[in-house]
Amino acid sequence: MSKYLMCLVLCVSFLGIGAGVSNGGGLVAGFSLPSTGHISAIKDLGAAVSLSDEEVKKVAQQMRAQGDRENKLAPDNNNYAQRLAKLTNKLRNEDGLQLNFKVYLTNQVNANASADGSIRVYSGLMDMMDDNELFYIVGHEIGHVKNNDSANALRVQYASSGIIKAVDATAGASIGNLSTAQLSALLHKVINAQYSQSNEFAADAYGYRMMKKYKVDPQGAVSALMKLDALGKSGGVLASHPNSAERAARIAKAIEKNESSLSN
Repeated sequence: MSKYLMCLVLCVSFLGIGAGVSNGGGLVAGFSLPSTGHISAIKDLGAAVSLSDEEVKKVAQQMRAQGDRENKLAPDNNNYAQRLAKLTNKLRNEDGLQLNFKVYLTNQVNANASADGSIRVYSGLMDMMDDNELFYIVGHEIGHVKNNDSANALRVQYASSGIIKAVDATAGASIGNLSTAQLSALLHKVINAQYSQSNEFAADAYGYRMMKKYKVDPQGAVSALMKLDALGKSGGVLASHPNSAERAARIAKAIEKNESSLSN
């Protein structure tokens, strides 16, 4: 099964298709018949999964450009921008990826990555992290790009946002040529989408390997996650981020054993 088809299967599961959704009460072999709306959703998801890597990258680039317009970007001479640049200059072509890094000037505590290799770090997060902790956060986000989590999140949200129907219905509209409103809606859906625990563990493992590679103290990953865990317990924006304390303990155990990598 291809990774794109797997994504489709997962998307269908999330929507509840084929499990307990009846169409006039009819059931076939223990499975409910999908409603017209769900049939449409299946078609939309199929169209999204069929997006090529190049199409996904094109949409992600436009989506990220919209995000940069909506947020206050730190100029190059800003202290936050200079700090992040110093930390990431050696990472712009990490692991075969073309990456770019920018700071959003906001009190929010967050960081995110998009499928085109754009990593955005919020100044509120930088205020509470030292450089080792911040390096782990950046490495974790790069892991989401490398592991195709960012691309798959875009595919899912692209399908569920109604953009496919809008593109089909609009003369001259096409993938990678979306309106500002469509890009803005897609951006917020993708940024707010939650990754699975396995996705987070894999991104942690990637960030941990990067810390080892560049000789950054991996204890920074533990302390960063504990700070996020405390923030989540206080009802911060990362309150729904899964299992920060559990993930911190997993990394601490690897450090104690002097392991070169984490098992996914």
